[in-house]
Amino acid sequence: MARATLDPPKIVPVPPTKRTTKDFIFGKVIGEGSFSTVYLTKDIHTSKEYAIKVCDKRHIIREKKTEYVKRERDVLNTITSAGVPFFVKLYCTFQDTDSLYFVLSYAKNGELLQYIKQVGAFDIESTRFYAGEILLALEHLHRLHIIHRDLKPENILLDEKMHILITDFGSAKIVVNHEQQQKVEGDSEVTTVVQRRNSFVGTAQYVSPELLTDKVAHYSSDLWALGCIIYQMISGLPPFRARNEYIIFQKILKLDYEFPEDFDADAQDLVQKLLVVNNSERLGAQDKENYHSIRSHPMFAGLDFATLSETTPPVISPFLPTSDVGLNYKVPDHLEPGLSSQLNRLLLGLEPESSPKSKRSPALELLTNAQQRATKLETQAAESKYHSIVGGRLILKQGLVNKRKGLFSRKRMLLLTEGPHIFYVDPVAMTLKGEIPWSEELSTEPKNFKIFFVITPNRTYYLEDPDGFALDWCKAIDDVKSYWSSTKA
Repeated sequence: MARATLDPPKIVPVPPTKRTTKDFIFGKVIGEGSFSTVYLTKDIHTSKEYAIKVCDKRHIIREKKTEYVKRERDVLNTITSAGVPFFVKLYCTFQDTDSLYFVLSYAKNGELLQYIKQVGAFDIESTRFYAGEILLALEHLHRLHIIHRDLKPENILLDEKMHILITDFGSAKIVVNHEQQQKVEGDSEVTTVVQRRNSFVGTAQYVSPELLTDKVAHYSSDLWALGCIIYQMISGLPPFRARNEYIIFQKILKLDYEFPEDFDADAQDLVQKLLVVNNSERLGAQDKENYHSIRSHPMFAGLDFATLSETTPPVISPFLPTSDVGLNYKVPDHLEPGLSSQLNRLLLGLEPESSPKSKRSPALELLTNAQQRATKLETQAAESKYHSIVGGRLILKQGLVNKRKGLFSRKRMLLLTEGPHIFYVDPVAMTLKGEIPWSEELSTEPKNFKIFFVITPNRTYYLEDPDGFALDWCKAIDDVKSYWSSTKA
């Protein structure tokens, strides 16, 4: 899109005295890169918190990253001077013999990626809001004649109010020749971007086709990344995935990806219009002022772009597939007669009670009855093919579940054992795939008869029991947790 001429940028006041490390209290490490470490700090004069990026001079020179660091500083200065929202700001820089210091905005709520991992897949309201903020950020960035070139969920941070702050401008490009501002080609910096992507796992998924074929960056290269991010927010995974970067690149060039079941229809249409191999045909690529064609897409219906930076963001909630209560619905046979408070809340779609009152689960009976435990363990050792996989621990409850990661799912044997542990196993390959980390903070939440969450501090595990025993799973896990907590007291 054509860029309008900007008014002279606002001048950011320069601190009256040169800053040093003595002006800050350095707290915990909040990020690490190949040649830098980011610390949470507090200004001793104002008590304001900042993120300070400390760059190792010797490493920068040895790895020939001087241009990378200068580029990031220049882009941050441009963005900060413009006073636009949705970006990390650069407050000052200083240096000593060994290091360079960038004093940056502190994004209290971390990376967007961690929220995608935690909830599995965003609901459409959260996706719409954050995609809208990213779009506005790209409008600001491109109006400043800057192409990010490395936009991905790891580089989108969240401030204390849960608004986005885009960061990591080492791969960015300031387009100097505005007569040819639609592309940047043939320079060593673009080559460096591709080379850098080849050396770090996990960044290849967002590379646009033109960077792979022609080493050319366009403003619409960032729109390709936006399409990938929208796909990932809704599905839980990026659209282009493979066991190595070469295959990922081939998939990108062939536009080889697919949408999982339950992907929102409007969002799918938008993603398809952004993930177009010919960069000039991407939605928004021909817009003259702002990205009106993207703003007006049905996925953004009802979103007020003018007030977005002041709007309270929606609570990030996981996507739940459409309920199966329809023509094929059958009343589960295993439920007890009656309308308990817990069951009623579940049927009404309300939050579950914190401590549902019902009879003890069979899992708890095994733990508290020594004779039953011994008999069960002996039988398990002789007959269960999972006995060795769980290390000989008594299996308190087991069953096949669909373990979801976003909209994608894998069939797993879920095993609740003494210890306590929750293992999940590939029932075909008979290999242990992982374990849900147990802690005092672990909790369960039934969403309906089939779907339940196991919530841990860093991730919510989305599980589906096709036989409709979600309540039984939650009861068993909660009972085992209570039992083991009481034995520690």
